[in-house]
Amino acid sequence: FWFYSHPAVYIMILPAFGVISDLMGTFSRHQVSGYKFVALSSVAIAFLGFLVWGHHMFVSGQSAVSSIVFSLITYLIGIPTGVKVINWVQTMYKGSVQLKSPMLYAIMFLFTFSIGGFTGIMLGVLAIDVHLHDTYFVVAHFHYVLIGGALFGLYCGFYFWLPKMSGRLMNEKLGKFVFTLMFIGFNLTFFPMHYLGMIGQPRRTHTYNEGHGFETWNQIATIGAFILGVGIVIGIYQFVNSF
Repeated sequence: FWFYSHPAVYIMILPAFGVISDLMGTFSRHQVSGYKFVALSSVAIAFLGFLVWGHHMFVSGQSAVSSIVFSLITYLIGIPTGVKVINWVQTMYKGSVQLKSPMLYAIMFLFTFSIGGFTGIMLGVLAIDVHLHDTYFVVAHFHYVLIGGALFGLYCGFYFWLPKMSGRLMNEKLGKFVFTLMFIGFNLTFFPMHYLGMIGQPRRTHTYNEGHGFETWNQIATIGAFILGVGIVIGIYQFVNSF
């Protein structure tokens, strides 16, 4: 399962990397810094993505040698990802940034995906993963990568390319309002889950005993989920309306 499913995660995020590279160059009015390194890092991620599946199995009873090897490869895959982020930031630094709706989503992508990357390295550490395995910390990490990465990358592309397809620009003020809702809602929903996992709330459970300190943070996450949902719905309305 994991031999297939972990590469599938990278398959979902790699198109977003391409979108971000295009947007960074366009809205920074500057060629993407280190373009060849950014392109080759995608190849490295695609290759290493097939070799890290064992980091999902640190508590499964696999050999210590296997766990150490998979932990090391997990560290390695952070390098090409870091290459991308550093070059995107450098592109903005050297350019003249225009804060249009697509660019705001691209910057939000950098922020949220970087958090997802850091927490992924944490879960690659054997001693930490034993404590955090199968907790809400993993849920938070996963969503910071796939929603903070893939979904926000998708919204970048929609706001950038749909007007080219429909011939109609979207409402810029409404686009920035949607961005604000999604940024606040997303972080309110998933950031508290890091703490919930650290204090022991297991994933894949529909209820929990009172008195463990889970209630308040879950309520905050629920409020955030509604805010995020409203933002997503308004965004979809904008996309449909542009046609």
